[in-house]
Amino acid sequence: MNRFGKGLLVAALVGVVAMAFRVSWNALRDVATATGADETAAFLYPFVVDGLMALALVATLVLTGDARRFALRVLAAYTLASLVLNYVHGLVPQLHDEVVDWGRLADWDPANWALVLLATSLPVGSIYFGSDLVAKVLHHRPIQHAATTPNQDQSTEMHVNRSTADLGVSAPAPITPAHAPAALPAAPVVSLVKSTDRAPAGAVAAESARQRRATGRVPEAARSSRPVRTADELLTEARTATADWSDRELTAEGIRRAVRTSPAKARVLRDTLRAEREQAAAGSGEGVAA
Repeated sequence: MNRFGKGLLVAALVGVVAMAFRVSWNALRDVATATGADETAAFLYPFVVDGLMALALVATLVLTGDARRFALRVLAAYTLASLVLNYVHGLVPQLHDEVVDWGRLADWDPANWALVLLATSLPVGSIYFGSDLVAKVLHHRPIQHAATTPNQDQSTEMHVNRSTADLGVSAPAPITPAHAPAALPAAPVVSLVKSTDRAPAGAVAAESARQRRATGRVPEAARSSRPVRTADELLTEARTATADWSDRELTAEGIRRAVRTSPAKARVLRDTLRAEREQAAAGSGEGVAA
């Protein structure tokens, strides 16, 4: 649809809304007068109800998402309220007099109270809902996905083309490694050496190149050259090294350093030497006493 068709459609809508507003004018004005409004308030009352309906309709065309649903609810509520008041105006003959004064909107008291509450609450609701709708429209930011995406794609393409043109020398093509030729079948080896009980030197060298498994044994090269001493030999060395030591100097650490042994064996040697010294001291004491 061109601009002329859209303008004609909007003009027709404005005309229909204006005529509907004029038809509803008398009913809303008479209802406002019946609820106690003066002449000026009754004259402005139709703008409160039907005017907010027009504002909510415009808001539904602008807003999106939850804000649009809120505007639709306001439009539906005020449309229903205007319909009820116009219906009541058609049912109550007293509202059709030329001089309308304060009166009742229904003969049944509960119905009259509900209608008066509805008619008097619409201006307050117009202040609240109208302000909210205007604030939502003013703070609304339309999302332009369709307009931004082509520009972004075009700018990305221009950036890629510009970057490619700025290169002085084209980048070399990636080198693909050539496939290794298939291994030829090995020719059978003819041995000219007679088979003996001893394996050839080449076979021994090939076997030694294989990775050895861990056996848990320490290699001969890593072992200490010092011979392993027995417990009696350690005790003899400890006796010789600590012969002139006092009882206070006879400690496990001192014995370990003197005979170069482990801490556990040094503690055993300490206890043994102390026991020997105690026995020797006890024997000498008995000899003196005798």
